[in-house]
Amino acid sequence: MRMNEKHNNTCSLKEARLYKIGMFAQMNHVTIKTLHFYEEQGLLYPAFVDEENGYRYYTMDQMAVIHQITALKLAGLTLEDIKSIRSGVDETLLLHKKKSQLLASIAQLTKQVATIDGYIYDKTNSLDTPVLVKVLPAVTVASMQKCVDSYDEYFSLMPQMGAEMERLGLKCALPEYCFTRYLDKEFKEEQILIEVCEAITGKKKDSELVKCIEIPETMAACVYHKGSYDSFSKSYERVLRFIEDNGYEVNGPIRESYIDGVWNREKEEEWLSEVQIPVRRKLL
Repeated sequence: MRMNEKHNNTCSLKEARLYKIGMFAQMNHVTIKTLHFYEEQGLLYPAFVDEENGYRYYTMDQMAVIHQITALKLAGLTLEDIKSIRSGVDETLLLHKKKSQLLASIAQLTKQVATIDGYIYDKTNSLDTPVLVKVLPAVTVASMQKCVDSYDEYFSLMPQMGAEMERLGLKCALPEYCFTRYLDKEFKEEQILIEVCEAITGKKKDSELVKCIEIPETMAACVYHKGSYDSFSKSYERVLRFIEDNGYEVNGPIRESYIDGVWNREKEEEWLSEVQIPVRRKLL
């Protein structure tokens, strides 16, 4: 029955079995008050109203309407949404819209839970900085890949890369985002394949030394590292233990993001970096 259909006290009901409102409410596990409310809202009118005593009656066919309203309410749809559906609006369209809203809410709540997990883990293990799971946005970078014999060689590459970026007319994005990615799939003590990345405002023509690439958005477990790069292993231990203990697995090349360093801080203890390890939830 459409929401704009009024009480239908006609002979067409003579062959339909009528149920008093109390019985109909009991059959459908709702209260009489709820049925009155649905009538007031135009969602479900009684099939028949006795004009002498005001008694309301319903038919078996109207149970489908009650079940539809109940299901849509449980799905989180508002009364206005349900009215629209009862008036003829595409039910599937509204359900897909609601599903998208719920998935977005789940994603946001998952981020919040991950943040709480990070703080709880760090508090329990007396860490100086929390491990956070966050989304690293997609970024366009100038990329230079090279095999080096030690991790210390990284800094000797920066002047070379900077000069090439200047020659190509590449401009650094603001705020600056400079990081290294380790591309080997296992730990190596020599011939280490690294990728030096600098976020840029836009692409230019590639050279043999520097390429312009897009790095997609990714979720990562991150921890700030204060001080010398020689003690990076402690920060890696923190974040890798967090990943293992909280149901994540590594999902891409590890990044080291350099925020403050020798280029703008005189004291080594003031250097600030961030270890960023792409992750995903382990499949059950």
